[in-house]
Amino acid sequence: MKYFIKYTTIKTAVLMLIIGTFISCEPFIDVELPSHLLTQEAIYENPETTRAALSNIYSKLRDNTIITGSQAGISNLLSLAADEMTYYGTQPLPDQDFYNNAILPGNPVVLSFWNQGYNLIYAANDIIEGVTNSSGLTPEEKEVFIGEALFIRAFIHHYLTLLFGDIPYITTTDYLENTNVSRQSVETVYENIISDLQTARDLLPVENVELKTRPNRWVATAMLARVFLYQERWPEALEEATVVINNFQWEENINHVFLNTNPGTIWQLMPESEAVNTLEAQTFIFTTAPPPLRALNQNIVDSFESNDLRKTAWIGEVSNGTESWFHPYKYKLLPGSGSNNEYSIVFRLAELYLIRAEAHAHLNNIPQGVSDLNKTRNRAGLANAMANDSESLLVEIFNERKKELFTEMGHRWFDLIRSNKANTVLGPLKPGWNNTDVLLPLPEQELLLNPNLLPQNPGY
Repeated sequence: MKYFIKYTTIKTAVLMLIIGTFISCEPFIDVELPSHLLTQEAIYENPETTRAALSNIYSKLRDNTIITGSQAGISNLLSLAADEMTYYGTQPLPDQDFYNNAILPGNPVVLSFWNQGYNLIYAANDIIEGVTNSSGLTPEEKEVFIGEALFIRAFIHHYLTLLFGDIPYITTTDYLENTNVSRQSVETVYENIISDLQTARDLLPVENVELKTRPNRWVATAMLARVFLYQERWPEALEEATVVINNFQWEENINHVFLNTNPGTIWQLMPESEAVNTLEAQTFIFTTAPPPLRALNQNIVDSFESNDLRKTAWIGEVSNGTESWFHPYKYKLLPGSGSNNEYSIVFRLAELYLIRAEAHAHLNNIPQGVSDLNKTRNRAGLANAMANDSESLLVEIFNERKKELFTEMGHRWFDLIRSNKANTVLGPLKPGWNNTDVLLPLPEQELLLNPNLLPQNPGY
């Protein structure tokens, strides 16, 4: 967030973003702009305009912010920073800096992660404040809207913490307060994240909207399970994952996992239009050889067993007649495909089984952990896991996450860091690797605007 932008300017920007949602072709909601929508405060007197404010946030998540499936999001950039993708381009794109672990404090993508993340946190806080003070919404409507905004606030802070470490946890739109914020410890930030998620879970409805494009109670619960995994709070991770697993149906067909009708999808983001399809497909699929920009690292491809169905279903091959290169093929529909049955998945059931398996392993519940691990293995056509103790089970889970979740939402990068394997795995692959590269630098521009954010992360 630009801390020194005038408060009124930010409020106007939020209003214009919401108005833009009405007059654009965004598919999240289709309503006319009410004639009475003249001030920011009026937005939250009407459920349709409040939903539009939230829909704008989801469209920004999809298109512009951290988790976007475009080449500017973590699915691409952290796959390059880890050991999943190889960069083949000759132009100095952001991909190259992430692939070479040559990120500097002035990097524009780093600034974009920070600013766009905090801008949406500001928008979520604006919704919380506006809805709380609204006289035009019913108590039930208020609960749902505040629950969604709290979820969004926690969700974005989680990724900012993973990327930058200690960060400010912003809970207000107050300009004067936000101007001089300081960083809080990761532990303190996660206390706030968990509190927001628990409140959101209690406020959000059980029912899913059509095609699961808005967070509900199970989405907040899935996020809690993910957070507790990263916090190594194993009993809580197990409990929250189990709640989600018990309320969703497993999809057995490997070819249906990334369709928007998969019953095991927990939350997904709708593409901008039927003509566009997912940004992930546009980012990862290439049709000429050698690859123009990026391709799967050969070591990742070789890590799949020959009979692993994911190798044929989720990996595409392109050859020039003598050599072959590979790309992620989880999302298959490019613009103009004439079909719109793939959405960008944020949470899916396989992750929850793997979270619960890992929690079981740490709690020494070996048979239960093996059973959860076998859900993804068996769907991929593989035999049951053979682990018979906690250590061997954790190794198998780590390797399974590598294959099940590759090039999704930075999972591999974050797994390497939280397992303390980043130096061992990436050191030999990245000539410029330093152990401080596990965090991004704070944006240089933000440190100049607000010296209270100092010190810079080590190594930068």
